[in-house]
Amino acid sequence: MNGIVLGYDGSDFSMQALDWALDEAELRKLPLTVAHAWQWPYGEAEEEAKAHLRKAAEHVLWHGAECARSTSAGVHVETDLYEGPAAERLVELSSDADLVVVGSRGLSALPRAVVGSVAGYVAAHADCPVIVVRGPGPLPPPTGPIVVAGKEPDPAVLELAFGEAAMRQVPLASSADLTQWVARHPEVRIQPGDPVDRATLMVIGRTRATHLGPANYLLQHAPCPVAVVSES
Repeated sequence: MNGIVLGYDGSDFSMQALDWALDEAELRKLPLTVAHAWQWPYGEAEEEAKAHLRKAAEHVLWHGAECARSTSAGVHVETDLYEGPAAERLVELSSDADLVVVGSRGLSALPRAVVGSVAGYVAAHADCPVIVVRGPGPLPPPTGPIVVAGKEPDPAVLELAFGEAAMRQVPLASSADLTQWVARHPEVRIQPGDPVDRATLMVIGRTRATHLGPANYLLQHAPCPVAVVSES
């Protein structure tokens, strides 16, 4: 099992995602795989030229892994260096992972892009839940609630949301009827209202394979990280 998989490219966005991924690994007691992909963008090339690009990619990956290891000595950190599209590799790794964490955009995203193509593709295609950590600024305060989007959330969405609330010891906010779930998770406090502006994490379902549906709006506009879960 890959445990927690982090898409890392050395950008400020991926550094923020690294912080979130480490929290997940610590709370879940799972290993962390720091994944970085590279590819030669100019068509045919001499192997010597490609070797320089690979060396740079190895350094980026080394930096991410060292940051993770120095920040949390209790998490086992592995690395994955891949030649090819980053999004495709992260989806491949997701088939054997508990969670994939990515920044909202990376170094290759267009300057005005709110969510980069890698984050959007992974959120739409991954086999496990994906958390997109939005923006390069500070993470939201860990005391805010886990907010469940939608009035009739899928069980897979609620399972992740209640799990995150229990692990992080924060309340859960939802407009849905949660009677059965509250009975199963008495340790989670339900918070009334819809405090999106103070949320630690928003959780939403992906309506069907490769189709984000309403999740796409949250990826573009939510004020906090967004977890996208494939509905059961």
